[in-house]
Amino acid sequence: MKRLLIGLSFFAGAIAPSLSQAQVMIEMNEVTCDQFLKMPPDQEAKFAAWMSGYYNQKTNSTVVDLDGLVKNIENVKTWCASNPKDSVMAGLQRAVDKMK
Repeated sequence: MKRLLIGLSFFAGAIAPSLSQAQVMIEMNEVTCDQFLKMPPDQEAKFAAWMSGYYNQKTNSTVVDLDGLVKNIENVKTWCASNPKDSVMAGLQRAVDKMK
């Protein structure tokens, strides 16, 4: 019985950290420029990677340009600073429309 309790407590301790990890869900269409500019660095990086993938898909680009990604993120931040109430997706859509 004692072995069973030790085994169960070890198992519970092993899975507990994985159960406590929080997941964040973001509705991309609703993220405003102000919210984007206030994101913590790790969340900003994930959001920017998603935006890059979205934009590249919309423009049928299959090229990964990491230097270009950094430049594009800075361009989005600059645009967002002037348009804090607009959604980031609205800005991306305008950029996609200009490419057509």
